[in-house]
Amino acid sequence: MEHLSGAIKFIAAGGIWVMPIIVVGIVGLGVVAERYFVLIRATRANRRTWDQIQPLLHEGQFAKAREITRDDKSAVATLLNAGLENEGVVRRRNDIELAMEEVLQSITPQFENRISYLALFANLATLLGLFGTIVGLIGAFAAVATAAPSEKSALLSLSISEAMSCTATGLLTAMPMLTFSLLLNTKASRIVAGLEIAALKTVNMIVRAGATARISHFQDYVEKKAS
Repeated sequence: MEHLSGAIKFIAAGGIWVMPIIVVGIVGLGVVAERYFVLIRATRANRRTWDQIQPLLHEGQFAKAREITRDDKSAVATLLNAGLENEGVVRRRNDIELAMEEVLQSITPQFENRISYLALFANLATLLGLFGTIVGLIGAFAAVATAAPSEKSALLSLSISEAMSCTATGLLTAMPMLTFSLLLNTKASRIVAGLEIAALKTVNMIVRAGATARISHFQDYVEKKAS
């Protein structure tokens, strides 16, 4: 309790410019919480869908996999459905890859959305802290100029301490924002990388199944011609 009371007094010592820093920190924490839950939910949904689809792809049950991905709202289902819808329609691997790449480019921003704001909030908190300190120091020197000689030293020390508290509050707000920005960007990058791997595996299995089917048809044709 004493630590909390001391922290409140320390922040309050920064003066009125601490208020916009606190607002920036609250908005930033809101963005962090929203992005964290979005990314965690997306990760779980993608893993659940992939665990369901992967065995079907290995078995060549593309029709059933296509039906599942068509009704599923997860990112990986949306991506895989673009490739599965082209299975049996186009023969070139490049056509399937382009279709899935187009979908991947459209769904990637939903994971990276608003994370870049955290770096902006960190810079804004730092600059607000410095601005509050400068304003405080200007006021401090102006007050000292008209104060009694016996009070100048104590008044100057108190004013500088209050001004520095504003900078400290800005830095204490900025450092977590930069940390959360890095962690969330890493999490989003891992999700996108996982989608790319899933897309590559799906394309490989579709192409392999198509090649196997063509070889089988060719063998049947040869056997019929021979008989």
